[in-house]
Amino acid sequence: MKQLLLIEDDLSLINGLSFALKKQGYGLDTARTVKEGRQLWKEKRYDLIILDVSLPDGSGFDLGSKIRETSKVPVMFPTAADKEIDVIMGLDLGGDDYITKPFKLGVFLSRINALLRRSENFSRAEAELSSNGIRIHLLRGEVHKNGIRLDLTASEYKLLCLFMENPNHILSPEQILSQLWDCEENGVDSNTLTIYIRRLRTKIEDAPANPKNIVTIRRMGYKWNTVD
Repeated sequence: MKQLLLIEDDLSLINGLSFALKKQGYGLDTARTVKEGRQLWKEKRYDLIILDVSLPDGSGFDLGSKIRETSKVPVMFPTAADKEIDVIMGLDLGGDDYITKPFKLGVFLSRINALLRRSENFSRAEAELSSNGIRIHLLRGEVHKNGIRLDLTASEYKLLCLFMENPNHILSPEQILSQLWDCEENGVDSNTLTIYIRRLRTKIEDAPANPKNIVTIRRMGYKWNTVD
């Protein structure tokens, strides 16, 4: 049985989601504060965390960042905030998905299931990806370029993995967004993706203004271009 941790201060939402998740066959623990959530995280192992951004005693973003320092457990941020900067902040801090309240229960459950499937597939993946002088150590979550370790955010890391897993294949913005974040109707759009692409290029390209690895295919999308 998959074990989930829900950290949310809205009691009515806790009750509704608890009923739905348990009906789906998931084990569930709940916490209403950062302190309670942090304690449960220390005591038990979870397969996925649902972490509200605004909690009575602190920010869910801060707790999510702490969790990400030691674990790659999937994290979903449900929140009332829908500004692009909040979406980017949550994903950069290590969030795997972001859903804006109010949301439909069926959509929420579908995205929980998708996150868990992606997590399982990732754990079965090959231990390493290598191309164009860039090497990803999947088990350690590390990226090196020509032997030098790169400092990538969680979202940049996932984006790079997706490109290197699909060399020389054109990926549309819609494909990238759906595979990484399930973010339709959720604030993460092609404009946000453009920001991520630009940030990632500054870290992996020798000349970001003239990229050789992640190339733009006009009116179609992006492609990881193998030049080895």
